[in-house]
Amino acid sequence: MLYAILCYNSEEAVGSWSKEYHDETMTKLMTVQGRLARQGRLGPVARLLPTTAATTLRKGREELVIDGPFAETKEQLLGFYIIDCASLDAALEIAKELAKANPGTGSYEIRPVAELHDNRLAEARKPAA
Repeated sequence: MLYAILCYNSEEAVGSWSKEYHDETMTKLMTVQGRLARQGRLGPVARLLPTTAATTLRKGREELVIDGPFAETKEQLLGFYIIDCASLDAALEIAKELAKANPGTGSYEIRPVAELHDNRLAEARKPAA
């Protein structure tokens, strides 16, 4: 099953990292990502631009487009991983590895993904003809 691991943290905290700390953290995260990629279990990974670059479409009686995310939270969604795991417990183990590679505050939300269409991981899992 595919799982999304959604990465939340304070943009201010992450934005204040030194170049050295950022590079060190990225190296640790790439170690986890590399292993998952070699196993054929890593789907798209993305780091989102800051919320100052966001636009929100509010739903309701009338659609309203607003600059910014306007979320009621101290943490922002900073990025995500799509991974292929046999169970939620396996996805939690990967989230724990990512948390260890990226110490400090924040959280990881693990959510099953419904496969709708254009799933490259599903294609990659098919046996060769």
